[in-house]
Amino acid sequence: MFSLRSAEKVVALEGFPQSSVGAPCPAIVATEHSLAVLFYVDEPDPNWDGTYVRMVGVESSVEPAAVVSFERPSIHTFGPPNDEAFAGHRLASKGLRPYGAFEILNSQWIRQLEKMNSVHPRHGPKRYMEGKRHFILTFHDTTFECVARGYSIELARASIKELLAKHVEAVNA
Repeated sequence: MFSLRSAEKVVALEGFPQSSVGAPCPAIVATEHSLAVLFYVDEPDPNWDGTYVRMVGVESSVEPAAVVSFERPSIHTFGPPNDEAFAGHRLASKGLRPYGAFEILNSQWIRQLEKMNSVHPRHGPKRYMEGKRHFILTFHDTTFECVARGYSIELARASIKELLAKHVEAVNA
């Protein structure tokens, strides 16, 4: 019998900024029609000799950051697994790994959404699924997944707190 799970394929997203592996401090801003993920980007210090630790938090304003805005989002999750329990993710055996950005082709999640929507009197499977894409961003302590039509990336040098305020203000404008 055909298994939807076996048909899924994990593909790394090219050109996506690498999240900080230490403290990416990911955050989301979401409304019914908009969705953005904000996180610190990895920027290795070429002078680091291993003798000190730099503390980073949501108020650290000298860190490079990324804002990923998703186009026409349908659904999202933000939570487990973290990097230490990542083997428990259902797609880990297919190449999904911590600290990355991925698209899931032939997504079981999208198929489940289509099936849920099939009770609508004017539902059309092809029309419903057209353009929907399943994305996964994996961080140190959390995993973000969403279904959307696409995404755009903006890079900034600002604190996550500042970026959150800017995006919440834009949503309320």
